[in-house]
Amino acid sequence: MDPISPAAPQLSPDPWVEWGVAQIPLEGQTVCGDLHLVKSFADGVLTVVVDGLGHGVEAAAAAQVAVATLEAHAHEPAITLLQRCHQALIPTRGAAISLASFNATYGTMTWLGVGNVEGVLLRADKNAAPPQESIMLFSGAAGHQIPSLRAVVTPVSPGDLLILFTDGVRPDFLSELIPAQSPQRIADHICAKYNKGTDDALVLVSRYAGGAR
Repeated sequence: MDPISPAAPQLSPDPWVEWGVAQIPLEGQTVCGDLHLVKSFADGVLTVVVDGLGHGVEAAAAAQVAVATLEAHAHEPAITLLQRCHQALIPTRGAAISLASFNATYGTMTWLGVGNVEGVLLRADKNAAPPQESIMLFSGAAGHQIPSLRAVVTPVSPGDLLILFTDGVRPDFLSELIPAQSPQRIADHICAKYNKGTDDALVLVSRYAGGAR
């Protein structure tokens, strides 16, 4: 099994989220087709996980197109971002994409996905109801065919934990208690223990630090 890839260095702390990422390419592959993006804008931050269809160089190339498109337009509405990705990915093999856009002015998160990149929001408040929410996923793949999209807007509070993960990761990590550790340590733990070993795997963990102003 290839070792977990080190997280991308954070050259400056993000003002809205603390985050960490871990990824493992499919054994025998030199590149990973699963990529992530954390991009701040004026009043928030966009967090994204992209899974290029399949694996290897072509999957990575598709994921890179999606990440570049999202990075250039991170401030735009979530649905607009996915539609932009869909158009940009048409010449590629396509990708599954899930994204969450935090708005620190209003203390909200807008999220949705196309394909099978899962997402879960774990509330810091143990009395919150519900204590856990899942991303709304739509069938299809960006670059091939996507349906009419609808985003979900949910309030967020400091300490809430967002976990986005590709289908190379088993979701049963949610059955264990997520440790109160840094996002990087959480991502490393999930990716190391719960990767399937049959596909690229990536886990992005973001802890919301901002609040309504």
